[in-house]
Amino acid sequence: MPEQRVAVVTGASSGIGEAIAGQLAAAGFRVFGASRGTPEKIQSGIDYVIIDVGDDESVRAGVDAILAAAGNIDLLVNNAGYLCAGAIEEISLVDAKAQFETNYFGVVRMSVAVLPGMRARRRGHIITVSSLAGLVPVPFWGHYNASKFAVEGLMETLRHEVRPFGIQIAMVEPGSIKTPFYAQPRPAGIDAYAKPRERAFGAMAEFERKAPGPDIVASKVVAIANDAHPALRNKITREARQFTLLRSVLPAGAFEAGVRRGFKLAAKG
Repeated sequence: MPEQRVAVVTGASSGIGEAIAGQLAAAGFRVFGASRGTPEKIQSGIDYVIIDVGDDESVRAGVDAILAAAGNIDLLVNNAGYLCAGAIEEISLVDAKAQFETNYFGVVRMSVAVLPGMRARRRGHIITVSSLAGLVPVPFWGHYNASKFAVEGLMETLRHEVRPFGIQIAMVEPGSIKTPFYAQPRPAGIDAYAKPRERAFGAMAEFERKAPGPDIVASKVVAIANDAHPALRNKITREARQFTLLRSVLPAGAFEAGVRRGFKLAAKG
């Protein structure tokens, strides 16, 4: 009988992470669902562990506990993340740094924590949930966009570095997905940005209303986990494929104008 593979999914308490953990368990993985607190919904077949990806000691302790229980980690899914929305001028540096601590440095911490074991065994997968926003920025999501652009560069670099050790690096890049992710408090903000910000948020709410659920992302993660040589970038949803294609073929000015129309941003004001 083949050895049961061990998977760790961060941000597993809800939304995309919850769906990924459930589908990996159904696919035969031993799954450790990591989150900052105990999930309200407990899925059968999943071991839960407390890990705050924004804290060095929490990551070390959590990964050590998983290794003590399972012996090794075959798959890491970096999914933990959140949205800090608002105009760049409206967001404090404290909040901007917190966004990066989770969305970017959380990926760094978890990846570095599992790599020694994967290198020693000369196999493993690290799959990171990036975003269409890491390829095509969304207005009024500046620091979130920047964190995902940073993740894109990090994972592409890591793919080169660990390829000789048989470790596979891949990303999934969803467009809008119907999850609680978008239910964020609106910033008090600066009056000058209020109208365009609300129009942009309204456009995003419409994208979200029509979006598929998180199972579409989970299915792709399972497929990548079972692929010996996955692609680096894996776009999910028609929206993600269309926007990135248009950016590659349209003149820069035409694409920018299209984004502004899509988010209902007037040329002025």
